[in-house]
Amino acid sequence: MKEVRVGCCGFPVSMAKYMANLEVVEVQKTFYRLPELKTAAKWREQAPQGFEFVIKAPQLITHPPQSPTYRKAGIETPPEKRDAYGYFRDTEEVAKALEGTLAFARELGASKILFQTPASFKPTETNIENLRKFFSGAPRENFTFIWEPRGPWEEELLLEIFRELKIVHAVDPFKDRFLHGEFAYFRLHGRGKGYSYDYSDEELRELMGFLPEDRPSYVMFNNTMMWKNALRFRELLQKA
Repeated sequence: MKEVRVGCCGFPVSMAKYMANLEVVEVQKTFYRLPELKTAAKWREQAPQGFEFVIKAPQLITHPPQSPTYRKAGIETPPEKRDAYGYFRDTEEVAKALEGTLAFARELGASKILFQTPASFKPTETNIENLRKFFSGAPRENFTFIWEPRGPWEEELLLEIFRELKIVHAVDPFKDRFLHGEFAYFRLHGRGKGYSYDYSDEELRELMGFLPEDRPSYVMFNNTMMWKNALRFRELLQKA
């Protein structure tokens, strides 16, 4: 039987209810602002044995200050520092954000960290150089790094980067092909209307067909009906 862990990107219901029904969550709060370490300790204490946290890396690492998510988080950067954040830049600011991320992950007991870049992070020479320097220099310890690229990245280049830097490919399997990793990491963002989406049973069965036979899979729903869809998908897996 395929090894599959099903979860949501964020908590669509109370943590207690969520943890009683699903076995993994992708923490979204860490993308906007890193919570205090005592919050990580509290979450870890509340989680049942075997429950897994995946952390979404802060936007300070992946997104430039022009991103609307900075405004959503209430983060203001001085004009002279606008080129110091995001895009994996080789700056003290990005390095500090990574340091905080790893500290939070350790406290939470999380071994997987997801980095999601915006479509504006294109395969330019500078971006690729920053990407390589960031991941080759980041402390690995027992962490597994996952990257979800967006925008016009060619498969051949992505595969080269994933292999060289030992990164797991995060992908929406309805949109692109999974390329590399010790496990598959699927993020379901909705189809057509995007985030405001409810996957049908037919689509969930189609999703089952994307699961690789030769490695474990993570299936993380990131749509308005994520809770309903995650529970239904797990139910279909159990019946298969």
